[in-house]
Amino acid sequence: MSTTPQISAGATLDVDRSDPAYRDWLKEAVRKVQADANRSADTHLLRFPLPERWGIDLYLKDESTHPTGSLKHRLARSLFLYGLCNGWIRPDRPVIEASSGSTAVSEAYFAKLIGVPFIAVMPRTTSAEKIRLIEFHGGRCHFVDDSRKMYEESARLAVETRGHYMDQFTYAERATDWRGNNNIAESIFRQLRLERFPEPAWIVATAGTGGTSATLARYVHYMQYDTRICVADPDNSCFFEGWTAADPDVTCDCGSRIEGIGRPRMEPSFVPGAIDRMMKVPDAASVAAVRALEAAIGRKAGGSTGTGLWSALKIVAEMVAEGRTGSVVTLLCDPGDRYLDKYYSDAWLAEQGLDIAPYAAAVAAFLATGVWPD
Repeated sequence: MSTTPQISAGATLDVDRSDPAYRDWLKEAVRKVQADANRSADTHLLRFPLPERWGIDLYLKDESTHPTGSLKHRLARSLFLYGLCNGWIRPDRPVIEASSGSTAVSEAYFAKLIGVPFIAVMPRTTSAEKIRLIEFHGGRCHFVDDSRKMYEESARLAVETRGHYMDQFTYAERATDWRGNNNIAESIFRQLRLERFPEPAWIVATAGTGGTSATLARYVHYMQYDTRICVADPDNSCFFEGWTAADPDVTCDCGSRIEGIGRPRMEPSFVPGAIDRMMKVPDAASVAAVRALEAAIGRKAGGSTGTGLWSALKIVAEMVAEGRTGSVVTLLCDPGDRYLDKYYSDAWLAEQGLDIAPYAAAVAAFLATGVWPD
């Protein structure tokens, strides 16, 4: 009697969904996105002038020099490669994103590059210049009155159009290769290599998705650096409260006035365990800092740059008070010409009830004396 296992006479089920035309399109789309990175030189590391006697160097990583003018260019490139390689982005179907502006500008650029439609779901209060830039790159703006509704409206549009909701707030932290491969952290350390303090004491980031702070923190841990990561959070955002209370369910009722950062919920891409410190920065302080930046280096920048710069200056003040030398790095996230009607408008400040005078005086006093006013 045979002991050989018997195989059922039933047919082998076999479903082959390979599509040569789609694969040809996919290869060309990935090539175009990777070629964009290959054409781009690295962004500059600018020095903020501090008194030489302090023995401290403060740098700003100038992400405004990307082709779409902001830090979000890196994120958009990573998200498009992630979506393409996962098979989520398809020919002739729209890419949809929930964004208050700069991410949408950059994603519109990449959507146009590979020839797919793009729809940005954004608050109605988004600056006119960002709207113009999205439309310049071929995108369409879809407005909501309540910024908390951006997520569900984006998901609804994706179903309705059979498109892909990019969802930067979920995928930002995983789309970027945090071990290296020319990410922002690797770039910073490479550019600091010949400086007198090549390993910064602190890197200060801000949080919109949380992806940048996650990349920075993971990279310094992976490379075994002693650098600490601080995240600066604006008013009307819940990252700080969620981090300090270890409560991922914390929310707030209104949207951030500092475009591009601050969220009404703890976003999935924010990795609280990876970072060392957070600061809650008043919006008036963010505006005062970004105006101080213009006075110091002759460059206008967006409000999120001011949020990070205010925190970086506070850290520098601590180092001065303790007699420590070293370097600190923060980010110049996007150019100020997108916000002339906001952070550089005294009328807008008055309308918002923001008095920047005490904060501007604090920065000026610190830079003159080395002592941070109480």
